[in-house]
This record gives sequence, C-alpha cells and structure tokens, in this order.
Amino acid sequence: MSEFERSFEYRQALNESARLLSQNRPGEAAEKLQPLYTQAPDDPDVAINLSGAYILQRKWSRAIQVLTAATKANPDNAMLWANMGAAQLGRLETAGPRQQERALEAYYRALRADPEAPNVHYHLGLIYKERGELNRACAMFQRALEVNAADKDARYWLDRLAILLAQEQQQRRDGDAASENDGGSPEAGGES
Repeated sequence: MSEFERSFEYRQALNESARLLSQNRPGEAAEKLQPLYTQAPDDPDVAINLSGAYILQRKWSRAIQVLTAATKANPDNAMLWANMGAAQLGRLETAGPRQQERALEAYYRALRADPEAPNVHYHLGLIYKERGELNRACAMFQRALEVNAADKDARYWLDRLAILLAQEQQQRRDGDAASENDGGSPEAGGES
C-alpha cells in the first residue's frame, strides 16, 4: 500500500464516495473520486467506485476507460471484472451481440478470480435469458442462489424460466402428437 493510499484524505474520500454511491448520488461520487483517480489510476478501490459511478450514470465508455487500466494492473480482482461486465453490456435491453459477448467475457473473468463473486452469476443469467438461452440462464440463476440463498431476483427468474421451459416442452409434445395424427403411418393414426 502506497503512502497515498494510507493517507487519511484518501480513506476519507473513498469512504465518502461509497456513501454517495449507496445514496444513488453517482455524479457527486465521481467528483470526489476524480482527484483520487488522477493520483492513483491503477488503484482497484478507486476504479471500482469511479466505474460504478459512471455505470450508474450510463457513461459506459468512461467506465470502460477507468476499468481497462485497473484490470491490467489488477487482473485477479473480481469486482473490477464484474464492473467491466456491466460497463461492456450497457443497457441489457439494447445491448447487441458484440456487447453481450464482451460482457460475458468480463463476467467469466470475474468468476475465474472469485467463483463466488457477488451478483456475477445473476448478471450472466440475465444475459442468457435475453439471448433466449433459457437452460443456461436457469443454470446461472441456480448458481446465483447457491452463492446467495437470499437473492430474490435470481429466485424470481429461476421460477419464471422454469414455467416458460415447461410450457415450451408441453408445446413440443403437443406439436409432436399433432404431427403423428395428421398424416402418420397406420401405427400412428390407425387404419381407415
């Protein structure tokens, strides 16, 4: 830890930025963090908070810029990679395949650093759900619950997707039965 990082001003500014973020005041948090970032651009705590402030403000490219340097300097920091996933994705509803791929890559880097990184499995589940990969989404939401049994959002999506998968399976069975009865062989449709 550098002398700067041990300084009272550093700790005070970092704590104040975290408080502002928890109060959903990302613009003010970013203002507090910018001088710290200028002094220590590779500091993981500063990068996590500053990128979080930018993500909350939907300033995706600024968050990516902050995180790129920090992940190079701290490649095993799961929280940096989790924030990188969020920044690469942007808004889930409007993210294209390329954005989704970059986000998936960052989230999987987070899991390599920490297999139980908070919320990462949940976010992977959301991406897979959006892509229509429902079985993969279910697996991620299930894993999110294994990491945090109190994750109500993961529970909601796991339950919702179980219903959708059951409905799809029933529709396939109904379609298969209808196909057999339409022009089937004597074994399938009987003889006239």
